[in-house]
Amino acid sequence: MTTTLPAGARERILETAYQLFSRRGIRAVGVDEVIARSQVAKATLYRHFPSKDDLVLAFLDRREQLWTVGLIERQARARGATPEGKLLAIFDVLDDWFRSPADFDACAFVNVLLEMGADHPLGQACIRHLDTLRGIVAGLAREAGLAEPEDLARSWHLLMKGAIVSAAEGDADAAVRAREMARDLLARHRK
Repeated sequence: MTTTLPAGARERILETAYQLFSRRGIRAVGVDEVIARSQVAKATLYRHFPSKDDLVLAFLDRREQLWTVGLIERQARARGATPEGKLLAIFDVLDDWFRSPADFDACAFVNVLLEMGADHPLGQACIRHLDTLRGIVAGLAREAGLAEPEDLARSWHLLMKGAIVSAAEGDADAAVRAREMARDLLARHRK
């Protein structure tokens, strides 16, 4: 059986790291495993990513593009007919994700933040990426004309993170429950 590799060593390395880091975490995956699975030489990995931290930062950037922007924001905007509907659609997107065992891998940003700590440069990068997600929610809240959009975004994000953790514990209905709580949150923030 022949395996087709993505074009370009950098892309192979990043795709391999993405799959491994998102499933198993940062500390559980060594550079040697990334090298072996991406079928590159050690010098090639270090030419593209001078350190493991550089590789993890690239992974987090890719995660933001694929998950935060590509999945959550894009899908919520596509599914919701109204600005409030777009906010609620975030939980529909999460529900689909939770019910797809092949795709559900919890929140990489929270995982890395907890694994590395808030004082570590990778933890700081995760905080920035989580802030991007809250910014998306706050933007949707502004579009909906809701009061205190940043406050709503923080509470909304708590519901999202709680649903993700509950889903990781095996609660298949976590997003559905969080969506109902989000309705109450919307009602409190209407002007």
